[in-house]
Amino acid sequence: MYITWLEDDSNEFPSTQEALDSPNGLLAVGGDLSPTRLLSAYEQGIFPWFSDDEPIMWWSPDPRCVLFPEDFYASKSLRKLARQSKYKIQSNSRFFDVINECSKERTDQDGTWITEEMKEAYQELHELGYAHSIEVYDQDTLAGGLYGVAIGGVFFGESMFSKQPNTSKLALYALSQFMTKHNLLMIDCQVTSNHLMSLGAQELDRESFEKVLTGNLERFGRSKIKIDLQDI
Repeated sequence: MYITWLEDDSNEFPSTQEALDSPNGLLAVGGDLSPTRLLSAYEQGIFPWFSDDEPIMWWSPDPRCVLFPEDFYASKSLRKLARQSKYKIQSNSRFFDVINECSKERTDQDGTWITEEMKEAYQELHELGYAHSIEVYDQDTLAGGLYGVAIGGVFFGESMFSKQPNTSKLALYALSQFMTKHNLLMIDCQVTSNHLMSLGAQELDRESFEKVLTGNLERFGRSKIKIDLQDI
Protein backbone atom coordinates (compact mmCIF):
# COMPACT_ATOMS: atom_id res chain seq x y z
CA MET A 1 0.00 0.00 0.00
CA TYR A 2 1.30 3.47 -0.88
CA ILE A 3 0.65 6.85 0.73
CA THR A 4 -1.05 9.60 -1.29
CA TRP A 5 0.72 12.94 -1.50
CA LEU A 6 -1.88 15.70 -1.55
CA GLU A 7 -1.76 18.54 -4.04
CA ASP A 8 -1.92 22.12 -2.78
CA ASP A 9 -4.54 23.06 -5.37
CA SER A 10 -6.99 20.26 -4.47
CA ASN A 11 -8.85 19.55 -1.22
CA GLU A 12 -9.66 15.97 -2.16
CA PHE A 13 -8.58 13.06 0.04
CA PRO A 14 -8.23 9.40 -0.91
CA SER A 15 -10.81 6.96 0.43
CA THR A 16 -10.26 6.21 4.12
CA GLN A 17 -10.23 2.55 3.13
CA GLU A 18 -6.72 3.21 1.80
CA ALA A 19 -5.40 4.11 5.28
CA LEU A 20 -2.51 1.98 6.48
CA ASP A 21 -2.81 -0.64 9.18
CA SER A 22 0.67 0.28 10.40
CA PRO A 23 1.04 2.98 11.43
CA ASN A 24 -2.65 2.70 12.17
CA GLY A 25 -4.66 5.11 10.08
CA LEU A 26 -2.02 7.00 8.12
CA LEU A 27 -3.85 8.03 4.96
CA ALA A 28 -2.07 10.88 3.20
CA VAL A 29 0.79 13.36 3.42
CA GLY A 30 1.16 16.96 2.30
CA GLY A 31 -1.31 19.63 1.32
CA ASP A 32 -1.99 22.52 3.67
CA LEU A 33 -4.05 23.43 6.74
CA SER A 34 -6.48 25.79 5.03
CA PRO A 35 -9.97 26.01 6.57
CA THR A 36 -11.52 24.42 3.48
CA ARG A 37 -9.21 21.40 3.62
CA LEU A 38 -9.54 20.99 7.39
CA LEU A 39 -13.34 21.09 7.34
CA SER A 40 -13.43 18.65 4.44
CA ALA A 41 -11.10 16.34 6.37
CA TYR A 42 -13.16 16.35 9.56
CA GLU A 43 -16.37 15.66 7.67
CA GLN A 44 -14.73 12.47 6.39
CA GLY A 45 -13.25 11.47 9.75
CA ILE A 46 -9.72 12.55 8.85
CA PHE A 47 -7.47 14.71 11.01
CA PRO A 48 -3.91 16.12 10.82
CA TRP A 49 -1.21 14.97 13.25
CA PHE A 50 2.49 15.61 12.71
CA SER A 51 5.59 17.09 14.32
CA ASP A 52 7.62 20.18 13.41
CA ASP A 53 10.20 18.19 11.46
CA GLU A 54 7.61 16.24 9.43
CA PRO A 55 5.30 17.03 6.52
CA ILE A 56 1.58 17.34 7.28
CA MET A 57 0.22 13.85 7.92
CA TRP A 58 -3.47 12.94 7.69
CA TRP A 59 -5.01 10.09 9.71
CA SER A 60 -8.12 7.92 9.90
CA PRO A 61 -7.41 5.25 12.54
CA ASP A 62 -9.45 2.07 12.92
CA PRO A 63 -10.88 1.59 15.50
CA ARG A 64 -11.84 5.10 16.51
CA CYS A 65 -12.21 6.29 20.09
CA VAL A 66 -15.47 8.19 20.62
CA LEU A 67 -17.53 9.43 23.53
CA PHE A 68 -21.30 9.67 23.28
CA PRO A 69 -22.12 12.62 25.57
CA GLU A 70 -24.81 10.82 27.53
CA ASP A 71 -22.30 8.05 28.35
CA PHE A 72 -19.79 10.34 30.07
CA TYR A 73 -18.88 8.75 33.39
CA ALA A 74 -18.69 11.38 36.14
CA SER A 75 -17.40 9.89 39.37
CA LYS A 76 -18.89 10.98 42.67
CA SER A 77 -15.78 13.06 43.38
CA LEU A 78 -15.93 14.77 39.96
CA ARG A 79 -19.61 15.61 40.40
CA LYS A 80 -18.84 17.02 43.83
CA LEU A 81 -16.01 19.11 42.37
CA ALA A 82 -18.34 20.42 39.65
CA ARG A 83 -20.87 21.54 42.28
CA GLN A 84 -18.28 23.48 44.23
CA SER A 85 -17.68 27.15 43.53
CA LYS A 86 -13.89 26.81 43.27
CA TYR A 87 -13.86 26.63 39.46
CA LYS A 88 -15.68 28.62 36.78
CA ILE A 89 -16.21 27.04 33.36
CA GLN A 90 -16.56 29.12 30.20
CA SER A 91 -16.33 28.62 26.46
CA ASN A 92 -14.46 30.48 23.72
CA SER A 93 -13.10 33.22 25.96
CA ARG A 94 -9.40 32.41 25.56
CA PHE A 95 -9.10 30.03 22.65
CA PHE A 96 -5.49 30.80 21.78
CA ASP A 97 -4.40 30.50 25.41
CA VAL A 98 -6.00 27.03 25.59
CA ILE A 99 -4.32 25.75 22.43
CA ASN A 100 -1.04 27.25 23.61
CA GLU A 101 -1.30 25.41 26.94
CA CYS A 102 -2.13 22.17 25.13
CA SER A 103 0.99 22.60 22.99
CA LYS A 104 3.39 22.66 25.92
CA GLU A 105 5.62 19.63 26.41
CA ARG A 106 4.58 17.23 29.15
CA THR A 107 6.61 14.82 31.23
CA ASP A 108 5.00 11.80 29.56
CA GLN A 109 5.76 12.83 25.96
CA ASP A 110 8.67 13.80 23.77
CA GLY A 111 7.95 17.09 22.06
CA THR A 112 4.59 18.35 20.86
CA TRP A 113 2.49 17.83 17.74
CA ILE A 114 0.72 21.20 18.09
CA THR A 115 3.08 23.20 15.92
CA GLU A 116 2.94 26.95 15.26
CA GLU A 117 1.38 26.12 11.89
CA MET A 118 -1.35 24.13 13.67
CA LYS A 119 -2.01 26.93 16.16
CA GLU A 120 -2.49 29.45 13.36
CA ALA A 121 -4.77 27.11 11.41
CA TYR A 122 -7.06 26.38 14.35
CA GLN A 123 -7.13 30.02 15.40
CA GLU A 124 -8.46 30.76 11.92
CA LEU A 125 -11.10 28.03 12.32
CA HIS A 126 -12.02 29.57 15.67
CA GLU A 127 -12.48 32.98 14.07
CA LEU A 128 -14.74 31.32 11.47
CA GLY A 129 -16.87 29.79 14.25
CA TYR A 130 -15.85 26.13 13.87
CA ALA A 131 -13.11 25.67 16.49
CA HIS A 132 -14.00 26.03 20.17
CA SER A 133 -12.35 26.05 23.55
CA ILE A 134 -13.72 25.03 26.93
CA GLU A 135 -11.90 26.77 29.78
CA VAL A 136 -11.75 26.04 33.49
CA TYR A 137 -10.76 28.98 35.69
CA ASP A 138 -9.51 29.18 39.25
CA GLN A 139 -10.58 32.78 39.83
CA ASP A 140 -9.03 34.50 36.79
CA THR A 141 -6.30 31.90 36.22
CA LEU A 142 -6.67 29.31 33.47
CA ALA A 143 -6.50 25.96 35.29
CA GLY A 144 -7.48 23.53 32.54
CA GLY A 145 -9.41 23.11 29.34
CA LEU A 146 -9.76 21.57 25.92
CA TYR A 147 -10.28 22.57 22.30
CA GLY A 148 -11.66 21.02 19.16
CA VAL A 149 -13.71 21.49 16.01
CA ALA A 150 -17.51 21.32 15.94
CA ILE A 151 -19.38 20.56 12.74
CA GLY A 152 -23.10 20.04 13.17
CA GLY A 153 -23.70 17.57 15.99
CA VAL A 154 -20.14 16.22 16.26
CA PHE A 155 -17.34 17.74 18.34
CA PHE A 156 -13.93 16.62 17.10
CA GLY A 157 -11.74 16.83 20.20
CA GLU A 158 -8.12 17.79 19.58
CA SER A 159 -6.35 18.18 22.93
CA MET A 160 -6.86 19.04 26.59
CA PHE A 161 -4.69 20.11 29.49
CA SER A 162 -4.75 20.36 33.28
CA LYS A 163 -2.73 22.69 35.46
CA GLN A 164 -4.69 21.57 38.51
CA PRO A 165 -6.08 18.08 39.26
CA ASN A 166 -9.15 17.01 37.27
CA THR A 167 -9.66 20.33 35.49
CA SER A 168 -9.55 18.80 32.01
CA LYS A 169 -12.15 16.28 33.20
CA LEU A 170 -14.33 19.17 34.34
CA ALA A 171 -14.07 20.72 30.87
CA LEU A 172 -15.05 17.46 29.17
CA TYR A 173 -17.88 16.92 31.67
CA ALA A 174 -19.29 20.38 30.94
CA LEU A 175 -19.05 19.82 27.17
CA SER A 176 -20.81 16.45 27.53
CA GLN A 177 -23.62 18.02 29.56
CA PHE A 178 -24.09 20.75 26.96
CA MET A 179 -24.15 18.27 24.09
CA THR A 180 -26.58 15.96 25.90
CA LYS A 181 -28.98 18.82 26.61
CA HIS A 182 -28.93 19.93 22.97
CA ASN A 183 -29.18 16.42 21.48
CA LEU A 184 -25.78 16.61 19.80
CA LEU A 185 -24.34 13.34 18.64
CA MET A 186 -20.79 12.50 19.54
CA ILE A 187 -17.35 13.60 20.72
CA ASP A 188 -14.58 12.22 18.54
CA CYS A 189 -11.60 11.40 20.78
CA GLN A 190 -9.52 10.08 17.87
CA VAL A 191 -7.12 7.64 19.56
CA THR A 192 -7.93 5.29 22.44
CA SER A 193 -6.40 5.83 25.87
CA ASN A 194 -7.10 4.29 29.26
CA HIS A 195 -7.93 7.75 30.57
CA LEU A 196 -10.65 8.33 27.97
CA MET A 197 -12.07 4.82 28.38
CA SER A 198 -12.38 5.43 32.13
CA LEU A 199 -14.58 8.44 31.33
CA GLY A 200 -17.04 6.41 29.25
CA ALA A 201 -15.45 6.47 25.81
CA GLN A 202 -15.70 3.45 23.53
CA GLU A 203 -14.24 2.20 20.27
CA LEU A 204 -16.08 2.15 16.95
CA ASP A 205 -14.80 0.49 13.82
CA ARG A 206 -14.18 2.88 10.94
CA GLU A 207 -17.36 1.92 9.07
CA SER A 208 -19.59 2.57 12.10
CA PHE A 209 -17.83 5.84 12.87
CA GLU A 210 -18.27 7.08 9.31
CA LYS A 211 -21.98 6.18 9.40
CA VAL A 212 -22.37 8.58 12.32
CA LEU A 213 -20.55 11.28 10.34
CA THR A 214 -22.75 10.70 7.29
CA GLY A 215 -25.87 10.94 9.45
CA ASN A 216 -24.50 14.10 11.03
CA LEU A 217 -24.06 15.79 7.64
CA GLU A 218 -27.52 14.70 6.52
CA ARG A 219 -29.07 16.12 9.69
CA PHE A 220 -27.02 19.27 10.29
CA GLY A 221 -24.98 19.95 7.15
CA ARG A 222 -21.86 22.02 7.80
CA SER A 223 -23.62 24.08 10.44
CA LYS A 224 -21.82 25.88 13.24
CA ILE A 225 -22.62 25.11 16.87
CA LYS A 226 -22.91 27.95 19.34
CA ILE A 227 -21.30 26.43 22.42
CA ASP A 228 -22.44 28.40 25.46
CA LEU A 229 -21.69 26.64 28.73
CA GLN A 230 -24.01 28.96 30.60
CA ASP A 231 -26.72 26.87 28.95
CA ILE A 232 -26.29 23.46 30.66
